[in-house]
Amino acid sequence: MTRQQTQRLASIAITTVSAIAVIPIMAVILFIVTQGAPALGWKFFTTPPSAGMTEGGILPALLGTVFLTLGTAVVSMPLAIGAAIYLAEYSAANRITAAVRLAIINLAGIPSIVYGLFGLGMFVLFLNLGTSIIAGSLTLGLMTLPVVISTAEEALLSVPAEFRVTSLSLGATKWQTIRHQVLPHALPGILTGVILGLSRAAGETAPILFTAAAFYLPDLPNSIDDPTMALPYHLYVISTQVPGMPLRIQYGTALTLLLLVLSLTLVASVIRSRVRRRREW
Repeated sequence: MTRQQTQRLASIAITTVSAIAVIPIMAVILFIVTQGAPALGWKFFTTPPSAGMTEGGILPALLGTVFLTLGTAVVSMPLAIGAAIYLAEYSAANRITAAVRLAIINLAGIPSIVYGLFGLGMFVLFLNLGTSIIAGSLTLGLMTLPVVISTAEEALLSVPAEFRVTSLSLGATKWQTIRHQVLPHALPGILTGVILGLSRAAGETAPILFTAAAFYLPDLPNSIDDPTMALPYHLYVISTQVPGMPLRIQYGTALTLLLLVLSLTLVASVIRSRVRRRREW
């Protein structure tokens, strides 16, 4: 078999495998769009559920998801980026650092239900925060920490060492070098990791099931100490617990959650591409 034939077969095989992976996903998305689009509208987004959740909209669940996502960002992003900076720029290459990195990788693979049970025991019961936005945000923050730390550290390590050496040789301190040379060039990767972590948090059900989510709350929460509805849990409830639920509302809720997560991903892509165009290396 000639080299050209081998390349052609490899190209066909890769295309076939890609199609097998992509086509079912696109079919599912298309089905959700066609079934859920008729439910979308101003009333659907701006009114609470009514008539036993078989009518009305998803306003409390939509805003609850936004509150939990913002809370997750406040709780986890400073810690994650700070930890990544320490691991990439300050920590020594020894067994302790290797063990910490291994622990971070393992934590990223823990099922979300485990984080939910930990949040229940630690934040809801031990710290007596109750079922609340703050307890859910802390739980989701812990869940997203490993992912953001890993991606941010990789982004920092991808910055050429020459940038650091040149900055230090000109008299800059270690922190000045990190702040003015390393962080700006690592920003696309860091932002991508942050937004992807928040996307995962916005779509999770298990962690908020025990810590933040309520079955039905027609009114918006007054503070971070109150429980809240959330789109993932609301979708589970109306799909399994509410008899006579119209399919258009179920798929409309699923489509809204899908659009929310997709919007965060698109924001990450736009920011990354714009920052990369400004880089000089």
